[in-house]
Amino acid sequence: MAVQADWKRLLDDEIKKDYYVQLLEWVKNEYRHKQIFPKKEDVFNALVFTSYENTKVVILGQDPYPNVGQGMGLSFSVNIGVPFPKSLQNIFQELQSDLGCQIPKHGSLKKWAEQGVLLLNTSLTVEARKPNSHQNKGWEIFTDKIISLVNDKPEPVVFILWGNNARSKKKLITNQQHFIIESPHPSPLSASRGFFGSKPFSRTNQFLIANKRDPIDWQID
Repeated sequence: MAVQADWKRLLDDEIKKDYYVQLLEWVKNEYRHKQIFPKKEDVFNALVFTSYENTKVVILGQDPYPNVGQGMGLSFSVNIGVPFPKSLQNIFQELQSDLGCQIPKHGSLKKWAEQGVLLLNTSLTVEARKPNSHQNKGWEIFTDKIISLVNDKPEPVVFILWGNNARSKKKLITNQQHFIIESPHPSPLSASRGFFGSKPFSRTNQFLIANKRDPIDWQID
């Protein structure tokens, strides 16, 4: 599957810039010599499953899960059959307490992405078992551009910022009509400090409905 046509068009100039060309060369080399996640064909999944036009919610993650079989190119998501990482477990727990959704049987968030939830990590690749190993290599410049493009949208968008890394992107969201929901990260280290009870899912839907947009069906089957 290919990146959505509107993203391709909007990022056409960006991918010709020197930093991006060098980044891609570096990443290709990493794939050749190390175990890197997600799989090559999944790196841009956020832009494959959610078009620019359809984006109405952004959930920002930091980088792909670094453990074998977990990262699949959508922030916080894992493929069907992969046990839930702790952060995702906590997200589902908050979803249950917020909206009464049942805890899903799998951790794939593709259903959210297909409804217009852009599940974007600020860094799109990671070395196995080394969290943040691909930070400051150029991915952040690219994903900041994506965030800025969504900020430019004329329709109101919800930005969900969990944890300090995501919250640091708040400065890119300058358009007054957008809605920012921020809290501590859902990881076990910080979830009890304000992630639990923050009701991001119901607040997102209330905002979308108030702006005459379809709410998200958050229930994963």
